[in-house]
Amino acid sequence: SQQPDSRRVNSSVGFSVLQHTSNDPYCFVEFYEHRDAAAALAAMNGRKILGKEVKVNWATTPSSQKKDTSNHFHVFVGDLSPEITTEDIKSAFAPFGKISDARVVKDMATGKSKGYGFVSFYNKLDAENAIVHMGGQWLGGRQIRTNWATRKPPAPKSTQENNTKQLRFEDVVNQSSPKNCTVYCGGIASGLTDQLMRQTFSPFGQIMEIRVFPEKGYSFVRY
Repeated sequence: SQQPDSRRVNSSVGFSVLQHTSNDPYCFVEFYEHRDAAAALAAMNGRKILGKEVKVNWATTPSSQKKDTSNHFHVFVGDLSPEITTEDIKSAFAPFGKISDARVVKDMATGKSKGYGFVSFYNKLDAENAIVHMGGQWLGGRQIRTNWATRKPPAPKSTQENNTKQLRFEDVVNQSSPKNCTVYCGGIASGLTDQLMRQTFSPFGQIMEIRVFPEKGYSFVRY
C-alpha cells in the first residue's frame, strides 16, 4: 500500500504468495482488465520492495510437472546482452521450428543474466538450422553465438571482441554462413512496423518474411 501505483491493485481479482524452497519467492496478481495488468507491469517492474528489486512479467500457465526434454535437441546461445530475456530468445528462435524449452541462465545470487541460455527443439533438423542461421546474428546489440549445448558452456569472447564496430561488406559476408538469409535490425526506439521494414529493406531483394518486435526495438528480415 506504500507504493505510488498501489491504486491499481484495487481492480485485481486475487493475490497469492507461492512459497517454495529457493531463495527467490514469487506470487501472482490477477486483474479484471488487461490494461490494468499492463500498467502494473510497467510501473512495478524494477521497483524495490523491502530493499530488493522485483521483476514483474506476464504470468504463464504453470504445469504440474516439468516437461522431460532429455531426448530433445538443445542449442547453446551465448554472448547475450544483459537485458535479453527468455521470451526474447524464444521469439528469435521460433521461426526455425517447434520449441520444447528455452531459458536464459541467471545468477542465483543476483538474479542477473549470465550472458548465455539454451533453446530446445523437438526436431534435430530444426536445431541444426537454428545453429547455422542464428550464429552471428545481432540480438539486443550483440552478435550471439550458437552451438550444440554441452555440459559446460563455451568461454565468452574477450571484451575487445564484444565491442561493436563497423564491419565492411566483405567482413559480413565472410563471417556468416552461405545459407544465412536473415538480417537483424535493432536500435529502433519507436515507430517500428512491418511496413517500415519492408519499405527500407525491399530495395535489396525479394523479402520472404519480416518479424517485428516493436516493444524491443528490433526486427528480423529474411530474404
